[in-house]
Amino acid sequence: MLPLITARSESVAVRIDPPALDEPASDGLETAVLAGGCFWGVQAVYQHTKGVRNAVSGYAGGDAKDANYQAVSYGRTGHAESVRVTFDPRVTSYGKILHIFFSVAHDPTQLNRQGPDFGTQYRSEIFAQTEAQRRVAKAISRSSTPRACSGSRS
Repeated sequence: MLPLITARSESVAVRIDPPALDEPASDGLETAVLAGGCFWGVQAVYQHTKGVRNAVSGYAGGDAKDANYQAVSYGRTGHAESVRVTFDPRVTSYGKILHIFFSVAHDPTQLNRQGPDFGTQYRSEIFAQTEAQRRVAKAISRSSTPRACSGSRS
């Protein structure tokens, strides 16, 4: 019989509280654009989130002409690997999308990296689509201290 091996964490867990400020539910779909390390990992989390209609990996923050995997991989285009999350705000709010981002999908304490991936293309960044999203992002990043986002445009 094989011995039971217990998994150990390298770091102490940090509680991320739900946002103190959130957008009211609205009709129609909304979009959130989030960068937080390898886009495939972030995308996978949102593909299994109730209320999310679509999660698509791509690039944000640089010029459209440089938005390709090979160019972005060098880390000199200004792009971050990002995910566009289309969600129904009557089912899940923008604040909940960010709460999931900070507590499940991404560790913003890792400056310009996520796990083994490193470079500015793996930075933390929230690309707020509206002024209301900007306010929610600012509120959650303040409440998440000491795990503040390393490079937020929120």
